[in-house]
Amino acid sequence: MADHLTRAQRSRHMAKIRGDDLKPEATLRAALRRAGFRYWRNVRWLWGTPDVVLRRAPLAVLVHGCYWHGCARHYRAPKTNRAFWRAKVAGNRRRDARTRGQLNRNGWSVMVVWEHELRDVDRVVARIRRRAAALRPIEWAA
Repeated sequence: MADHLTRAQRSRHMAKIRGDDLKPEATLRAALRRAGFRYWRNVRWLWGTPDVVLRRAPLAVLVHGCYWHGCARHYRAPKTNRAFWRAKVAGNRRRDARTRGQLNRNGWSVMVVWEHELRDVDRVVARIRRRAAALRPIEWAA
């Protein structure tokens, strides 16, 4: 199906999409809150600005949208401007790998949650609970 917007209209529309406080992240945060987790969101002082950081365990949770991060299961390249989108998604994947590596080197455990996994958010929360329980708690200075 051809795009019903002009190139300029599509560009303006896509430029308005920001990387924080999107529906997948809000869904996960609400479920974590219901489950009794305490967390920080969009922590800017950590490399890559993780979407959710558990306060008592060194666990950074990155929520990846299937479209923007090139999910192997669900990503379908747009039919227009293919070269741009191929480069865009490849760049996002490289940045994701750098972010995970940098967080790991700084002592953080990293967990990636894909947008499609949030269809069963309770399962994702259980997975986060297991991972957090396996980590040594952080002793924050007062």
